[in-house]
Amino acid sequence: MGKNTLLKKISTLIIGSWIGNKLKLLFPATILLFILMVADYISGMLAAKKEALTHPNNKKYGWNSKKSLLGIYKKTGYIFMILVAITTDYLIYNFANEIGITFPGNTLFGLLVIIWLIINELLSILENASRMGGNLPEFIKKILTEAKNTVDN
Repeated sequence: MGKNTLLKKISTLIIGSWIGNKLKLLFPATILLFILMVADYISGMLAAKKEALTHPNNKKYGWNSKKSLLGIYKKTGYIFMILVAITTDYLIYNFANEIGITFPGNTLFGLLVIIWLIINELLSILENASRMGGNLPEFIKKILTEAKNTVDN
């Protein structure tokens, strides 16, 4: 990774952290994530039901309680990821304050993890809508995929 790329990423993180702190984005972002998690779960069930209707003799399609339970476990794992990220923020910022270093915010990893999960949920909802027969604007999927890749890298 080049020096400029690293500097750009660090600058983006610091600016994003400052904006998040000033606008208090962590709470609304968390609420949005939970709403999207429910919407994703419901859209997944509806997509499975639609597929069962269009493929009545194929057991591969349709609602499956095992898949449903795995989805709930996955979303529960998201909650633990958020807790770890927020706890990491808390530890870093408090330790930094103890040694005299101040940051222009109090959230970084928590907000980044939540944003990453929001993007994942949006992509999943789009996939479920497609499974239900919806025509997806390709540019939206492309933008969300690029945003996810940007956060990942």
